[in-house]
Amino acid sequence: MSAHILTSIRNKIGFITLDRPKALNSLSLEMVRSITATLLQWRDDENVCAVFIQGSNEKAFCAGGDIRFFYDVGTTNPQGDSALLEDFFTEEYALNHLIHFYPKPYISLLNGVVMGGGMGIAQAGVTCRMRIVTERTKMAMPEVNIGLFPDVGGSYFLARTPGELGTYLGLTGDIINAADALYADLADVFIPTAELPALMELLESNTSTDIRVAIRAFAAAFAEQATQLIGKLASSREVIDHHFKFTDVGLISTSLANDTSEFAQQTLELMNKRSPLLMCVTLEQLRRGAKMSVAECLRMERTMVRHCFKHGEVLEGIRALVVDKDNAPNWSPASLTQMNSDLIQSFFSEVWPDYAHPLRHLK
Repeated sequence: MSAHILTSIRNKIGFITLDRPKALNSLSLEMVRSITATLLQWRDDENVCAVFIQGSNEKAFCAGGDIRFFYDVGTTNPQGDSALLEDFFTEEYALNHLIHFYPKPYISLLNGVVMGGGMGIAQAGVTCRMRIVTERTKMAMPEVNIGLFPDVGGSYFLARTPGELGTYLGLTGDIINAADALYADLADVFIPTAELPALMELLESNTSTDIRVAIRAFAAAFAEQATQLIGKLASSREVIDHHFKFTDVGLISTSLANDTSEFAQQTLELMNKRSPLLMCVTLEQLRRGAKMSVAECLRMERTMVRHCFKHGEVLEGIRALVVDKDNAPNWSPASLTQMNSDLIQSFFSEVWPDYAHPLRHLK
């Protein structure tokens, strides 16, 4: 078990706390394994009727995967097939699948930073999940900023947000707040941080059959506060749907360039900082994911990861953002005008035959 994962059972609720504060609770392989082992143990435990997952502090729920680890391992083995990298992504995506189909209520407290891998352990699931946001929530799938794509099931949950919101979030990597998360159906209820101690008291004293019912009733008193938070997605929905409806990033970019509104120009500025290649790969990924099951999306993403590290774009992105911190990545290709459709499609080409795919067992 990882020292960065704390677990306990109180009032028939299994509590999982991510406790790696210096790294904003970024997930290591050991943490992924600990969460997986805990959820498997509790799945058939009659003394656990629900799971509640949270971060150990108000700064972050989880900032994603440990990208410095990705860089260190990836630069040691530039072909992208290092055993440690293979294990991390295979087991992380398997964990996302486990959560998605978990048979018991799975509640996530998304306080502070919620990005990348943090979204994977929060957005997975449909029938049994509950996602709580606060005024401190900072949510994003920012992978294109480091030359990666929105993985951990992003193919599935971003492609199923209203209109083109998921396309916008995937291609820009923009950070949104609680109001935006609720609007985009990436959160269920809002509870201010001042009320979290009362929420914890509720969890440890409640006797209802489904704790989510009690949480919804508790959160209802703060619904008006959520509407007072200033988001960007609702007010820009028409513009987002108009510009991001295309199946080509170049056309999206041109459409934005022809729009003189502040939102369009800010969006274009964001995209100009991202990896041109991975924006194109991401758009293709989301269009494909809209027609796929959860398992199919995760298998596709697992294949894409191998291609990403083999190409090297992600290593250059992490170098510029985290290692050298010069914020000047040398993207390849350097611009959308240099993009090659064959290169984009190569990220989806088969790496393993079906019978040997590392996520072949997912149903």
